[in-house]
Amino acid sequence: MRILLSNDDGYFAPGLACLAEALSVIADTVVVAPERDRSGSSNSLTLDRPLSLHKSHNGFYYVNGTPTDCVHLAVTGMLDTLPDMVVSGINDGANMGEDTIYSGTVAAATEGFLLGVPSLAISLASFSAGNFSTAARVATEIVQRFENDKLHGPVLLNVNVPDVPYDELQGMEVTRLGRRHKAEPVIKSQTPRGDTVYWVGAAGPAQDAGEGTDFLAIQRHRVSVTPLQIDLTRYGQLDAVKEWLK
Repeated sequence: MRILLSNDDGYFAPGLACLAEALSVIADTVVVAPERDRSGSSNSLTLDRPLSLHKSHNGFYYVNGTPTDCVHLAVTGMLDTLPDMVVSGINDGANMGEDTIYSGTVAAATEGFLLGVPSLAISLASFSAGNFSTAARVATEIVQRFENDKLHGPVLLNVNVPDVPYDELQGMEVTRLGRRHKAEPVIKSQTPRGDTVYWVGAAGPAQDAGEGTDFLAIQRHRVSVTPLQIDLTRYGQLDAVKEWLK
């Protein structure tokens, strides 16, 4: 099995190293990741300048672009053969609810999906960076399950793993995306030169964390597995808009 690995925290991130070490035992892996932290870059594709590809001392390739750039470059130009799967992560922090819209981790997997490759985004639902090995083991199990019994149709899975030792996990759960409250207000400050600047505030708490959501699964120490789709069409409003435009 051939796996392309990427992330949004940068090629030097400990989560990526842990994931690469675990998956290299069961597959041929290639890492193509951003040269720096590109968290929150979403599905941004660089079109205003060329991209550079370099190889690090640890064998990982890095690109002066976004997570989407990394996967796009690898699949459409760098690799001689199409990978069997794209795996993105391990992100340092959860990607649940609306996080998936902004997440570079999910975006890297999404790009693989759009290019016809089954894809998986995996995140550790904490910022303590304590149990990357748990998430790496979960990712390995999901990849092995996919290799032995492929899902029918296009595959884009968003996986969030509780930040606990593996033995404390309470199983896996197929979930839907929950919803957050609106984000915290921007934080206004001044530079030493007196210029006013604004820092984007933190994500809000969960608004919809009920049964079946990714938020509740993580709260219960269960691995959340959410199948995603890319079609943004609001089908239920098609007829209403047609009438409105008459």
